[in-house]
Amino acid sequence: MMLRWFVSSKYRQGFAARKQHALLLAARRDAMPPEGVAAMLAALAELDGALADGHSGRILIKVEELQFAAAQWLPPYPRHIWRGTVEIIVVALVLALGIRTFFVQPFKIPTGSMQPTLYGVNYLNLLNQKELTVPTGWSRALAWIQGVAYVRVVAQASGAVDRVGPVRRILSLNIKQSFWLGGVEHEVWFPPDLGDAQQGIAPLIWHPGRLVRTTYRKGEEVINFRRRSGDYLLADRLTYNFRRPARGEIIVFKTSGISDEAREHFNITPDEFYIKRLVGLPGERIQIGDDRHLIVNGNRLDATTPHFRMVYGYDPGPDPLFQPYLGHLNGSVARKYHLNPGFAPLFPDAQTTYTNPPDSCLVMGDNTVDSLDSRYWGAFSEDAVLGKCWFVFWPVTARFGWWHD
Repeated sequence: MMLRWFVSSKYRQGFAARKQHALLLAARRDAMPPEGVAAMLAALAELDGALADGHSGRILIKVEELQFAAAQWLPPYPRHIWRGTVEIIVVALVLALGIRTFFVQPFKIPTGSMQPTLYGVNYLNLLNQKELTVPTGWSRALAWIQGVAYVRVVAQASGAVDRVGPVRRILSLNIKQSFWLGGVEHEVWFPPDLGDAQQGIAPLIWHPGRLVRTTYRKGEEVINFRRRSGDYLLADRLTYNFRRPARGEIIVFKTSGISDEAREHFNITPDEFYIKRLVGLPGERIQIGDDRHLIVNGNRLDATTPHFRMVYGYDPGPDPLFQPYLGHLNGSVARKYHLNPGFAPLFPDAQTTYTNPPDSCLVMGDNTVDSLDSRYWGAFSEDAVLGKCWFVFWPVTARFGWWHD
């Protein structure tokens, strides 16, 4: 019988029909009259006999008889079209949640802490920069594919900005935001976020803590900027179920793994996700040399170390203020260039050694001047690691794909 299933398409067709109708009968039997149940059982028995004989013509006849009996006696499902649609949606949601939970999960890079490997949101104010032109036509479409958007709003009345409304969102998409100038509502459709989706365009109109009360004349530009999207990536959640994270990999982790004291001190909420480069494994001794290179257990890392080509492939001479993507800075080097006096408190100089606790990870951003990382709040629990950077799927730039070091 098993051999017959492989060599005869008619047998496979009959076998599938028998299985399907037996399931339908089991599901709807309580709603059927006794004679209907008997007719279905008889048709199933007839098909069983044809399958046992293996005669292709007889199998097809008995399949048609079974389908006729089903059409006559099986009660239809109420609202079957809606039920089918809902079933498809439910199955799709379950598959999506399963993939997101066990295989891959999408993330957005909000800041520039991992530049030049991964880019966050940034914008260029074009007000009063007449030499910079906004592309049109196909050039504008190409710019959009590369994650570049332009927003320009002209005053429809004379006066000052009165207030800025909240961002109206559907799911995670910014749909519309309004502000009022001279008592007239000005709408911005699909406002891009500039690092905070909840504020939208507000950072262009507000100073920290107060409204900009600049007066405009009708027809003047109020907003004109170019916004470059941050990278959207998929994190691989599967690999670390089979092995531990390796040094140099770009990992995604939950901030809940950082100590409560450190989170409170640096104003980090426990429900965020950070993405950084893993530099220290459990039990290792970490130093940051004055040449901006990490020293792990006495061994200096360089551009030949796996996954560190983007970090150390540079000439160490330039001022880090002008070339910030160059290695890692300790506190003494930061003070030399008059950076923040509280820079890298856990690595104040080249002699300081930080010993990574057991079952903990140490991470740092590639943008060494502008990254809140383990130089400030130390190690975090290895259990908080969610996955590693796998594939950048938006925008379509040189970073698109899975090449990332």
